[in-house]
Amino acid sequence: MRIRLVMWLAGKVSLLLGLSMLVPLGISLYFKDGDSLSLLYSMLAALAVGIALLLIFKIKGEFYLRQREGFMFVTVSWLLAAILGSLPYYLSGVCPDISSAFFESMSGFTTTGASIFTNVEAVPRGILFWRSLTHWLGGMGIVVLFVAILSGGANSSGFQMYKAEAPGNSLSEKITPKISDTSKILWITYVVMSFILVLLLFGGGMSLYDSLCHAFATMATGGFSTKNISIGYYDSAYIDWVTTVFMILAGSNLAAFYVLFTKKQISFWKSDEFKFYILVIITATLLITANLLTNNFYPDKSLADVIRYSAFQVASIITTTGYATTDFNLWPSFSQLALFILLFFGGCSGSTSGAIKMSRIVVLLKNTFVELARLVHPKVVRSVKFNRRSLPPTLVSNVLQFFTIYIFLFFIGSLVMAAFGMSFTSALTSVASCLGNVGPGLDTVGPMSNYSAVAPFGKVFLSIYMLLGRLELYTVLVLLVPAVWKK
Repeated sequence: MRIRLVMWLAGKVSLLLGLSMLVPLGISLYFKDGDSLSLLYSMLAALAVGIALLLIFKIKGEFYLRQREGFMFVTVSWLLAAILGSLPYYLSGVCPDISSAFFESMSGFTTTGASIFTNVEAVPRGILFWRSLTHWLGGMGIVVLFVAILSGGANSSGFQMYKAEAPGNSLSEKITPKISDTSKILWITYVVMSFILVLLLFGGGMSLYDSLCHAFATMATGGFSTKNISIGYYDSAYIDWVTTVFMILAGSNLAAFYVLFTKKQISFWKSDEFKFYILVIITATLLITANLLTNNFYPDKSLADVIRYSAFQVASIITTTGYATTDFNLWPSFSQLALFILLFFGGCSGSTSGAIKMSRIVVLLKNTFVELARLVHPKVVRSVKFNRRSLPPTLVSNVLQFFTIYIFLFFIGSLVMAAFGMSFTSALTSVASCLGNVGPGLDTVGPMSNYSAVAPFGKVFLSIYMLLGRLELYTVLVLLVPAVWKK
């Protein structure tokens, strides 16, 4: 393991992070909310760390980053980003302690959207903009950002990192021969879609500032809002439906949009994953709508309103965005359980969403049917097919392993949080939410509550779970294998 090379590259990430703080600093100076100095000091600290790492671990000439060093670089960079990103929260005083600031920062970069803020609207707007910007940077970062950084000297390693995101992931198939070109294409797609959403939200009555913050959070499937009651503050059917549609789009494969924009070809319906993704959304929406109607939960609301509330919450949870337009913590048990199950699903591979991902769910289901068929016809040779292609057994095994590890971590994490005094429901949903990068859970961590009451060590523990979920488990866990550290 060439630690020197890893730390040198991490220095570049630190510089990039420091430069990105210029934008919220400008916002702070414009609104004069008193958070300018904290943002300035944080920016200088990030730049200083970056320069120090580049000077101390200076690398000359060309380099090749091996895959294990790529894993190390990604993990170190995310931790470094979370630490440096926490400085504005701590220095401004909006977070009372280091653990809270680290939790908020990690939640932002991993696009989880879990927060410790009890009164978001009292937080200075420069800090809130930085909070939303971490969403936007982190959302694209998991798919492209690190690949773009590595492409200069580690093209193949960078490709392997996002190729490993999920089996049958069309994003893992290069759009162009060079990873750097692919990165640029996906960045442009991401920016264009974000810009369109800003215009639509602004046209719906949001201020430009709120439009930018919510567009960042929506496209990154993050869920940080500038309002205490999230999107529900606006009480607008237009804003709800626009946000719902873009959450669903953000939870889809970004590469498909490039194909749509450039080649005028609709590739979504060729994907088993996308068809299953839409089917789950429609089914969950109909079931929850029916449950709310039969329980007469919204007696003063129309059918259209109930459908809107259901569709929004389903889209928010399944794409791991974490917005809310109503307090689903008060919904009937059936609807709450349905949302809890969706915490594990996630969006499509190649999207900014977290959790298990639809491609893996599809492979798991198809493998189950194949195994059942083998019991009936033992001599018949069958294989798991994804997008009309047979998957190799090693790939199916990888999915099964991922699912096993994911569920194991979920149960272990739930036990740990219960040990810190959380209720049964809170422990289960907080871990599922943080591991899946969703944000809100149920009970004390519900959509109208927050994570402020969690013990300091519990916040750090959940932050690590956010990182594990965002980096697809293996990227972090592989560093625990002793062989990785050998030359």
